Amino acid sequence: MNTVNVQIDISGPAGKKLLREIEKNPDIAKIEYPSSMDISAKKTYTVEEVFSNVEEKLNSHYGSDIKLKY
Repeated sequence: MNTVNVQIDISGPAGKKLLREIEKNPDIAKIEYPSSMDISAKKTYTVEEVFSNVEEKLNSHYGSDIKLKY
């Protein structure tokens, strides 16, 4: 059996379409998704951190003092 390893950027529509096509052939294609260890190595944000950042950007851009509820 000959195999090849491929990385597909699935953030856009073309990559998602290609992934769906590959998923239609499970007998010849095996898909491995990133493990939780790969994800945990990246910076993640809490809901509070995200909304706080959005508040800061909105208020600085529009010169307002809006408080978001989260």
